[in-house]
Amino acid sequence: MIRYDAFTKHYGRLSAVDALTLDVEAGEVVALLGPNGSGKTTALKAAAGLIRPTAGRVLLGPDRQPAESPEARRRLSFLPQKVSFPDSLSGREVLEFYRRLRGVPEARIAQALHFGSLNGAGSRAVGTYSGGMLQRLGLAVAMLPDAPILLLDEPTAALDPDGLCAFYGVVERHRGEGRTVFFTSHQLGDTERLADRFAILVEGRLAAVLTQAELSDRLAERGLLRLRLASGLPDGVLAEVRQIAPRAHLTGDQLLIPGAARWRPALLELLIHRGVELSGLVTEEGRLDALYREMVRAERGEA
Repeated sequence: MIRYDAFTKHYGRLSAVDALTLDVEAGEVVALLGPNGSGKTTALKAAAGLIRPTAGRVLLGPDRQPAESPEARRRLSFLPQKVSFPDSLSGREVLEFYRRLRGVPEARIAQALHFGSLNGAGSRAVGTYSGGMLQRLGLAVAMLPDAPILLLDEPTAALDPDGLCAFYGVVERHRGEGRTVFFTSHQLGDTERLADRFAILVEGRLAAVLTQAELSDRLAERGLLRLRLASGLPDGVLAEVRQIAPRAHLTGDQLLIPGAARWRPALLELLIHRGVELSGLVTEEGRLDALYREMVRAERGEA
């Protein structure tokens, strides 16, 4: 449904995005991650047809229409990073304006208010809304058209718990209906929970694309078994442990064993067999934020 074909965007001498090639399929939820200034918003705006490529192409739909074409724009709904509406209008009036603009049935307003968790605030002036409520109104506006492609730029940035629940519901509903959701986020917990794939941009370049299964494998490899020893290790035990987990090491009275959880039963069986007494055991699973930082450093050539 969305194809970036060597998409490149320059602003003068600044390269915002460099030769991005990525496909987002129908019914797929893809999260675009990256540090500030990595080109996420530029890439999303290009898919929305709001900016033209310096080189390459961005195509939408099964017939691969250019993103800036009217045909492509009719197939999508876009939520920008920062939303702004006239303070004097009510939430319902804002939705009515955009409903008429997009030519959608009036019944969609009630549905959008429900999905934005704004049922009790639809008649209030937008000027009385909190930041989280404004973001929820933006989400409701994005939900108005019955579009097969939903583009969301930092949709959870200012959301309160009710707004987060609404956002999760929107994404799950679109996935269940076979629609495409492409969103950026700094809330890594949201991406891990929702996305089928994760694309990571660093300084405008695509550093990695991981499926949910690939992400799980990488996180598993970065788990840690932390064992507190009641007494020292017998001679040769650390060498035996390293035959299973090569990165195992001693730190004070703790034996630290990085690696996948699937090796832990064999490691504990080995230690019990060798008579090692433990006074504590803690398992730590790999974290998405740590893996993300590791991949960013690697792409930048940092140690």
